[in-house]
Amino acid sequence: MADPIEEFLEEKEQIAPVKTKSSGGGGCLLNVLSGIFVSGTVVVVLLFALIFINPQSGLNPLPPPTIPALVLADTPTPTPKGVLPSTWTPTTAPTITPTKTQIPSDTPEPTPEDTPIPTANLESGTSFSVQEGSPSHTENTAHPESGCNWLGVAGQVFDSEGLPVSGILVESGGMLGEIEISGLTITGMAPVYGDGGFEIILRDSPVSSDGDIWIQLLDQANLPLSEKFYFQTFDSCDSNLVKINFAQNLSE
Repeated sequence: MADPIEEFLEEKEQIAPVKTKSSGGGGCLLNVLSGIFVSGTVVVVLLFALIFINPQSGLNPLPPPTIPALVLADTPTPTPKGVLPSTWTPTTAPTITPTKTQIPSDTPEPTPEDTPIPTANLESGTSFSVQEGSPSHTENTAHPESGCNWLGVAGQVFDSEGLPVSGILVESGGMLGEIEISGLTITGMAPVYGDGGFEIILRDSPVSSDGDIWIQLLDQANLPLSEKFYFQTFDSCDSNLVKINFAQNLSE
């Protein structure tokens, strides 16, 4: 009995080999395209690498702006400071001696320490009235440096014997236009108008007014020694000083 394996081999040898159609044309095209893709990839990678290393290269279509070169200016040489000596002895600061400062108040203007403020010695019930012939309006002769830039009221106070009295408070107030006037002084503070003279500055220029300003005498307790006397002022350089004298009323 024949061996089945040998029979199978004999039959296979008798069968003629079948030739298949070659597909070499299609495979060649794919190989070419793959080679072109790989080569292009390599070229692109090299191009990006060159641009990354040197952004200013001509291969870069969008080069960064060129940074201007720095200009180095001359560096000033510092001036050396003074050097303390090897042995330095501090100096003693000068001692400041405190001085007295006068505090302003609403009372009459202060006088030098060697000039005491006068005090009137008046009997109880003493009163004064505007002296006959007052007021009068004249040019400012007491302050020639001010000239016409001045307006004030001044005068003297006399007792029953016709002697000037110092130490009486003189107050003036009222309105000059839209400006409120308030002044206070003591007789004897303005000797330029005579013994027992007084002066109150009203404005820095002549102003017309008709009975809007008053003047009054007071004792040291601020009690009235006279009634308020209202007077006129004029807008004239020839009448910027109002002179008003007071005289003591004679007892009945």
